[in-house]
Amino acid sequence: MSVPPRPSTPAFRSPALERAARALDLDFPRGSRQPSLVRFIVASAVAVIGSVLACGALAAAAIAAMPDLAGYEHFQFMEYTKLTVIGVVLACLAWPVTAWLSSRAWKPFLWLALAVTVVGLAPDAWILLKGQPAAGVGVLVLMHFALALITYPALVLIAPQPRGRDRASGRAARR
Repeated sequence: MSVPPRPSTPAFRSPALERAARALDLDFPRGSRQPSLVRFIVASAVAVIGSVLACGALAAAAIAAMPDLAGYEHFQFMEYTKLTVIGVVLACLAWPVTAWLSSRAWKPFLWLALAVTVVGLAPDAWILLKGQPAAGVGVLVLMHFALALITYPALVLIAPQPRGRDRASGRAARR
């Protein structure tokens, strides 16, 4: 069984941009491979609720293991919940945008998730340098990784891009 060729990326004026688009599987299906709205809403709810629960569990475990962290401002429910919900909702909104740009959006979305997670550690490094307790900051780092490990699979697996023919290119779509 032969594998159909992947859709080509649009012509760029720069060979470097063309290579980057190919490396990230950006073939610009322009909305023909969007996840279903219902599945997207369910996946987003799972990502938000799962992320808040994971942060709560990590904060509670940290306080149970290290009682001196009780009262740590970043482990207050409203503090981590506000930031978690904002970050996860933004990540959820990035999923259909990525699906607009790629018929195999899982790949560029993975790179985006990794990059955002790493960049999201900068505030943790900053508060560590400002004298926050290392153990508390370490748990905040774990929270960032928990968000990525919950949000990415929730979106990609619960609200996947549809299989079948890619309307933009007329070729069979692959995952």
